[in-house]
Amino acid sequence: MENRNLRKERIGLVVSNKMDKSIVIAVERKEKHAIYGKFVKKTSKFMAHDEKNDCNEGDTVRIMETKPTSKNKRWRLVEIIERAK
Repeated sequence: MENRNLRKERIGLVVSNKMDKSIVIAVERKEKHAIYGKFVKKTSKFMAHDEKNDCNEGDTVRIMETKPTSKNKRWRLVEIIERAK
C-alpha cells in the first residue's frame, strides 16, 4: 500500500523561471535566535518541476516532494496559489 499523502508540501515565492520546465522557489520561515530571542527570517531555495512552463517570477505556489527528476530537482509544482501583479 502506497501512502502518497505523507509527502512534504511547501508554499513559497517563485524567484526564477528562466529554465525550461523548471522553477526556483524561495520558502521563508522565522526562527528564534538562540541567544537574543529575536525572530530572524531564514530562506530556503528549492528547484521544482513545472511541466507546462506556467509560472512567472513573483507567483506564490505550492510544491510537493517527489522522486528526483534531475540533479537538483526533488520537488514538483502542485498549484499556483496567487499570480504576480
